[in-house]
Amino acid sequence: MKKNFIYGLSVALVCFVGSSCSKFLDVEPEEVLVKEQMYRNIYDADAAVIGVYGKLLSLAEQHVLWNELRADLLTVTNRANPYLQEISTNDVGAISADNPYVNPRKFYEVILNCNDVLANFQIMREENKFTPEEYNQRFSDIMAVRTWVYLQLGIHFGRVPYVTDPLDDTDAVLDKGKYPLLEFEQLLAQLIADMEAIPYKLLYASTESLMYAVDGYDMERFYINKRTLLGDLHLWNNDYQKAAEYYKLVMTSYDNLGNDNFRYDRYKIKWAEISTNNDIAVGYLRYREQDVRTLINSKTQGWRSMFSRTQDVLWNTEWVWSLPFNSNFSPQNPFISLFAANGGDHLLKPSLESFDLWNSQTQRNGVPYDARRDLSVSMIGQEGIVTKYTDEFSDIGTMLPIDKFQRNGKWHLYRAAKLHLRFAEAANRDGHHRLAVGLLNNGVGRIYDDPDQTDKTDIQQTHLPFPYDFNARNGNNPHYRDTWHRNDGLRGRAYVTFREINPTDSLTQVENYLIEEAALEMAFEGSRWEDLLRIAMRRNDPSFLADKIYEKLSKEGNPQADAVRSKLMSRENWYLPFTWDVAD
Repeated sequence: MKKNFIYGLSVALVCFVGSSCSKFLDVEPEEVLVKEQMYRNIYDADAAVIGVYGKLLSLAEQHVLWNELRADLLTVTNRANPYLQEISTNDVGAISADNPYVNPRKFYEVILNCNDVLANFQIMREENKFTPEEYNQRFSDIMAVRTWVYLQLGIHFGRVPYVTDPLDDTDAVLDKGKYPLLEFEQLLAQLIADMEAIPYKLLYASTESLMYAVDGYDMERFYINKRTLLGDLHLWNNDYQKAAEYYKLVMTSYDNLGNDNFRYDRYKIKWAEISTNNDIAVGYLRYREQDVRTLINSKTQGWRSMFSRTQDVLWNTEWVWSLPFNSNFSPQNPFISLFAANGGDHLLKPSLESFDLWNSQTQRNGVPYDARRDLSVSMIGQEGIVTKYTDEFSDIGTMLPIDKFQRNGKWHLYRAAKLHLRFAEAANRDGHHRLAVGLLNNGVGRIYDDPDQTDKTDIQQTHLPFPYDFNARNGNNPHYRDTWHRNDGLRGRAYVTFREINPTDSLTQVENYLIEEAALEMAFEGSRWEDLLRIAMRRNDPSFLADKIYEKLSKEGNPQADAVRSKLMSRENWYLPFTWDVAD
């Protein structure tokens, strides 16, 4: 069975990653499998699924450029080409027509691959080539991938064609007579309808062939989490309770699986192990917390390690969706070229604004900066290196390649911190400010605690209905160790001081703090532009976005800072130009 599955993966990588299926099928029949031979059984269906994900990997570079370089935390080095400089400046009217980084064509290639697979899955189902359960899981997965790609297009282009046909020619997407451009709000409504209609919203069942480990890689986090995607769609749609419901289902998805550590730790933002530092929290050597030299800055311990450690128990407590790059397969890891100073081209670096944000924080030991600065960025002279993407490639001390031919890495797509921040954003907008602050600061148990009471029976819990029902009781008399008792909050885990909330304007203040915390915690991970745009749209306040881009540009002495800010005060200037050259 596994042999057949691996064979299917090889076929998938040839067909889907190397080129589109339509072009693949134009080759002479004796050279390749014909289409009828590609959808014969469950293993061919699995190969098609893996092939779509292989094609999806080709979007990683643009995804990070669009969501980070366009925003305020990432900028260009003096090695960057003019096309990257255009994206960083974010004057969409001045972007060159031939700028390859803003071309949406690759995104539609993935969409059309999804459409082809979905159409063939339907044929397979009608011909009873796999069971309803097998069909439901694979169909829903590919629909979710397509939805995610469309959401990215909507966020960055505003108006895009919505195509569900399995077209042979990608350029046919540009036929506005057949595929008119949908406004973002229209697209969002369509995507929500698509995802709510899928027959299977869970991860693949553990018994499914798609869950077999491949080359030592555990496939459970390889596939998109459909519930986080649904949460994001509803959050964009300002349906806060619905968003919170989907996020909460993910936060608690391991509560009844495995042992107590699954229930207490997975997606819970658990406390630090201060005696051993065997955790993914910001910490120092015990009893030497005042010595900044004892910061746990390691690939195997502490907060930094989550970006390079193997898929061990701790890695699984944080990551929801992560796609690997392997040097032996295409596409190659684009992040080495973008970020690595040695062995790469070092085209991008942290902005001065990102350093100012980290430097405005205070650690709980009194150190006047956020240690996540030094765990996200390494310095070579005056140049910052984004290490979240290079730690698997570079030595942590010298920043030299460990092996210049091994360019493995990961595309960081979704983790527990993002899940908690977005749940808190929804909860705050739905009127549950106290809960949102607990998740932001130092945990649910502490914000609902009464330290004068030793009996925790009726405290350290929200007493709210789903999805806002959290129980973090941690008492000794009587004894309680409830599901959320290890939750330490995002700032608790990061070892920074806690936010003080003004009760007269708590909604806006908490939301501002959550978006800033996302910058401190998830800088460079591909979420920043999304966050800024979503809040600007929700508040109908372009300055929320425009001011932050201005701060980035002005601090680096960009003479266009004022002009770009003025342009970003108009929504039409938030979106990239939707165009590409039609192939001859």
